[in-house]
Amino acid sequence: MTTPTKRLTTSAMIASFADEGQRTAKAPFGQALVRLAQERTDVVGLSADLAKYTDMHVFREAFPERFFQMGMAEQVMLGAAAGMAEVGLVPFASTYSVFATRRAYDFLCLDIAEPALNVNVVGALPGLTTGYGPSHQATEDLAILRAMPNLTIVDPCDSLDIEQAVPALAAAPGPTYMRLLRGNVPTVLDEYDYTFELGKAALLRPGRDVLMISTGLMTMRALQAARQLERDHVDVAVLHAPTIKPFDTGTVLRETAGERLVVTLENHSVVGGLAESVASCLAFAGRGRRIVPIALPDEFLAAGALPTLHDRYGLSVDAITARVRAEL
Repeated sequence: MTTPTKRLTTSAMIASFADEGQRTAKAPFGQALVRLAQERTDVVGLSADLAKYTDMHVFREAFPERFFQMGMAEQVMLGAAAGMAEVGLVPFASTYSVFATRRAYDFLCLDIAEPALNVNVVGALPGLTTGYGPSHQATEDLAILRAMPNLTIVDPCDSLDIEQAVPALAAAPGPTYMRLLRGNVPTVLDEYDYTFELGKAALLRPGRDVLMISTGLMTMRALQAARQLERDHVDVAVLHAPTIKPFDTGTVLRETAGERLVVTLENHSVVGGLAESVASCLAFAGRGRRIVPIALPDEFLAAGALPTLHDRYGLSVDAITARVRAEL
């Protein structure tokens, strides 16, 4: 009698990308929102049937009377959030990024952004943080939203970034969109004397050979790649740009002066995200120079396990270091 072959499985839906043994914080967005709500009675939370999967359940358990479950109705959720903001509340509305940007775009644009209401949209599974394929991979959310007037866009790197961004977004005038890293989120930036400042990029490490301009989870990959390249005597600077809009053109122009190789890194399509923000910044200032974009390709991505997909699409640390070595 033959032994049946074990069926192979993948971790397609697991959105954690923490390395083994890496320091993490559990549900930093939910924890930060609870702390904010303890200080501000006007803060409320909404979710479109995804509280557990956007870390909004932490807020729901702490403030059940200030949490609103809207069901699988993202357009209704954003419309309701707009109404709450109209009467002086500060809503945080969470769902998957694909639903917030593709399905509910018109409501975000006309109900929230046009009247410049203080509604904070939180989108989980940004870019390639799930292996469930195009239906769940928000690889083009930044491109969709960058042209929307009045909207502030933030792509945090780690748990510290998220924890500090939440109160900053609540205090900012007008609507915001934050790409969410959920679950056990790595803690990295506390080693770099870093403080989140809305609208500002931060130089995390200097370097004379290469300048990496990164956002979101790719900043932690940039830092890892910089340490690997250091062994090859390649000196890499890392500039973290957590705010995509308004973009910190002043810092980018200052840091890109000189002859260093400029590499952009983002967990987003090569179209319409960080790479094009940097390129337009340089072009509008009359700085004609080449940049190397490390980003997702302009195509619908495959489904599968995240480590495999990150290798395949060039977001892994090994892929980054190989690309930089080749460019040098």
